[in-house]
Amino acid sequence: MSAAQFEAFLARLYVDAEARENFKANPRDESKKAGLSDEQCAALENLDWIGLEITARSFARKRQLKRRPSWLAACKLRLSRLRFLRFLQ
Repeated sequence: MSAAQFEAFLARLYVDAEARENFKANPRDESKKAGLSDEQCAALENLDWIGLEITARSFARKRQLKRRPSWLAACKLRLSRLRFLRFLQ
């Protein structure tokens, strides 16, 4: 497996909670299913589980923040609603 495929497997672990749980339950089998080499499977068996969870949470938080409107966009929206309410009175 190429380095890019190995990195894609790790990326999936970071963003997919179900894949991460399956991997935690049986790292060797999940690595083999993904087509990793024996050397790569052995390296992943010694993975820092706490670091994996921290990184996964960090990525999830960043994705969540990207979905939220920016501070300026939120202010503009609030102001536009206030102007609209003035016309209703």
